[in-house]
Amino acid sequence: MSASALRQRLSKTASSWPVDPFRPHLQLKNFLESLASHPNLTPRAVEASEVLSRNAIQQKYSLSKKMMQPASMPHHYERLVEGFTKSAQGIGRPRWKIFFGIW
Repeated sequence: MSASALRQRLSKTASSWPVDPFRPHLQLKNFLESLASHPNLTPRAVEASEVLSRNAIQQKYSLSKKMMQPASMPHHYERLVEGFTKSAQGIGRPRWKIFFGIW
């Protein structure tokens, strides 16, 4: 595959990459755009970025319910995702909930 075609594929992947609200100064999108102009760009690197973009690994190796809801703390991952979502919106937990360990 030609270098220009690889650049174009990687640039397309980079442009569709979502923005990370937690690290505005460090974006994977910027890294992929820089990588597209690298002289030693390989098809393997382009394919790896495309696999990450479409969540192919998550679909291939799906996690079981037992893994996502461990017996010791069944709501851990749900709360983690909820915390990230609310944090991205600028909503924090009240101090009294943090102090008493209440969600």
